[in-house]
Amino acid sequence: MKENKKRALGKGLEQLFNSEPMDFSKVEEKIVESVKDSDILEIPISEIRSNPYQPRKYFGEHALEEMAQSIREHGVIEPIIVKKSIKGYELVAGERRTRASKIAGKETVPAIVKEFSDLDMMDIALLENIQREDLSPIEIAEGFKSYIERTNMTHEEMAKKFGKSRSYITNLLGLLTLPSGVKSMIDRNEISMSHARVLSKIEDSKLIVSLAEKIISEGLSVRDIEKMSSSGDIEKKKPINKDTSKSARISICENALRDLVGTKVVISKNKITIPFDSEPDLIRILEILNVDVDGE
Repeated sequence: MKENKKRALGKGLEQLFNSEPMDFSKVEEKIVESVKDSDILEIPISEIRSNPYQPRKYFGEHALEEMAQSIREHGVIEPIIVKKSIKGYELVAGERRTRASKIAGKETVPAIVKEFSDLDMMDIALLENIQREDLSPIEIAEGFKSYIERTNMTHEEMAKKFGKSRSYITNLLGLLTLPSGVKSMIDRNEISMSHARVLSKIEDSKLIVSLAEKIISEGLSVRDIEKMSSSGDIEKKKPINKDTSKSARISICENALRDLVGTKVVISKNKITIPFDSEPDLIRILEILNVDVDGE
C-alpha cells in the first residue's frame, strides 16, 4: 500500500518525461502553466526553509547582489516553488531568488505552493543546479552521491534520468575521493574537471597533491598528467567490490524504510541507520515518523 502511495506521489515528474531525460526548464514551465495567477501567493521569507536536498553549498555574493538589485527595481518576475510543511514551507526551486529577495529587503516572495514527494524534491533540486546553475564539479558530485545513497539508483539509471553519460557520473563521483585540498582547488577553478578526473585515478594522496600544485604552478596540461599517471611507477586505484552478502529480506526491509523516509536506510548488525543531511532534513524525517520533540 505504501509502495503504491509513493508511486502516486512521485509519478508527477516522471509523467512529464516518460523515458526521456528530465529537463528542469520544462519542469518549471509545466508547474507554472498548471496554476492561475490568482494561485501565486506572497509568502513570508521568514517561513521558508531550504530544500534539504539542495546540493549547492556556496552562493556567490556578487551574483546574489546583482539579482537583489534587479529585484529592487523590477520585483521577482518568476515565482519560487515551495511545498507546505508542518512549520512553514520548504523550498523546492528558487533558492537564489529567495536569498536575493531577502538581501533586497523584501519580507515576502511570490510562490507557487504544490505537493511534492521527497523524490520529486530531490529531482528538482539536482536538475535546477546541474542544468541551470554554475555549480562546481565537487558540488555536483556531492549532489549525485546523495541522490544515489537515497534512491539506490545505479550509475546507468542516473545517467538515463538526468541526460548524462554513465562514465560522466562515474568519473564525477570519483572526484570525491580526492584530498580535501585538491577539491578546494577545483572549487576555486584552479584545476579543471579533466585534470581532476585523471588525478582521481591515482592511489597516492601525497602524489595527487603534488601533481595538483604542479598543474597550477607549471601549467601542466591534461595530457601531461595522463602521461605521468600512465607511468608504471604510479599505482592506480582498484575498483571496490560491493558486499553482496546481505540477505534479500534485509534488502526488502531497507527499501521499504527508504520509501517511507526518503533517504537510504541501512540495516546492519541488528541496527537501523537513517542518515540525514542537515537539521531541517532531520526535522523532516521526524515529522514522517510522527516523532514530536517539541511537545506541541
